[in-house]
Amino acid sequence: MAILFFKALPLLLLLSFTDLFASTLSLGIGINYGQIANNLPTPSRVSFLLRSLNVTRVKLYDADPNVLTAFANTNVEFVIGLGNEYLQRMSDPQQAQAWIQQHVQPYHTQTKITCITVGNEVLTGTDTQLKSYLLPAMQGVYRALVNLGLSNEIYVAHPHSAGILENSFPPSSCSFRQDLSEYIHGMLNFHVQTKSPFLINFYPFFAYKDKPNEVPLDYVLFQPNQGTTDPITNLKYDNMLYAQIDAVYSAIKAMGHTDIPVKVSETGWPSKGDPNEFGATPENAALYNGNLFQRMQQNQGTPAKPSEPIDVYVFALFNENLKPGPASERNYGLYYPDGTPVYNIGLRGFLPRMDYSAAKKNAFFISAFLLLMMIFLIHF
Repeated sequence: MAILFFKALPLLLLLSFTDLFASTLSLGIGINYGQIANNLPTPSRVSFLLRSLNVTRVKLYDADPNVLTAFANTNVEFVIGLGNEYLQRMSDPQQAQAWIQQHVQPYHTQTKITCITVGNEVLTGTDTQLKSYLLPAMQGVYRALVNLGLSNEIYVAHPHSAGILENSFPPSSCSFRQDLSEYIHGMLNFHVQTKSPFLINFYPFFAYKDKPNEVPLDYVLFQPNQGTTDPITNLKYDNMLYAQIDAVYSAIKAMGHTDIPVKVSETGWPSKGDPNEFGATPENAALYNGNLFQRMQQNQGTPAKPSEPIDVYVFALFNENLKPGPASERNYGLYYPDGTPVYNIGLRGFLPRMDYSAAKKNAFFISAFLLLMMIFLIHF
């Protein structure tokens, strides 16, 4: 009896402690949970890992029902994705509503979904027709949310590539590309009307990789450096990411809007790359993400928006072994699929060996058995 009790106790304490710890603290940053791999842990185990890390915001690239179910009754908020292949259909109100009824409503009562991203980096692609579908698709999804009474809980947005910018320095002089202005203008009006943020993916790694002899490494890694000064505003920037964010605010302002928040839907640094991908090392990845985490804990704003804390989703949770492209694409993860950290930045998470849902069931049955045994012993 005593042996059974002490064997069950560590698991029970671990589950209870993790739930308590996750409910009182937050990492203060979002995580992109990509799944282009064939060796990832089950969503139930990932749920346990993220809760042990105190991550309360997760961004998916689809609406995976297994993931949404695994995170039911947790404090984790989800951004879910609608792929580019859906854009043409989403301008049809009936199809947009049917998608939400199938992929959102069954899970939203237990898993908190806060945003639907419609497409991804469409405007920097080569498909002109797809670009024309984007805004109507966003409008169609939003109208469906309104019809279903969900528009106050879930906003609609689109993650842009940094390639939509004509220039990025100095930040105060930034503008959007002229050839994209017709699309962006309508999208900005949509954000104002729906009170939704402007999402953009920023990777200072690319700037350093392309010009390692011109871009100071310390500047892109949030390390101590001389920084740069905007000659127009006289604002000083000690890192590239903050300058990029303020550049977007300036581009939005140049189109006549000052009340649209900017959120970074992806940023990160690879721990490994091809020989020509300069800077892709575990040491640099640890510095970039570790320093970024520290700044997010301080609720920092940018020099142009000091009172507005930056909202960031780091890419990515795991290395994804099936992603196409250069080696860096498969090495952005904070963790290997077995739950081992790729590098040490102070995150102390736990990936259980067995399925988390099974562990909870086992703990429940062990507790029930122990209770019955105690009642039996007391009675007799």
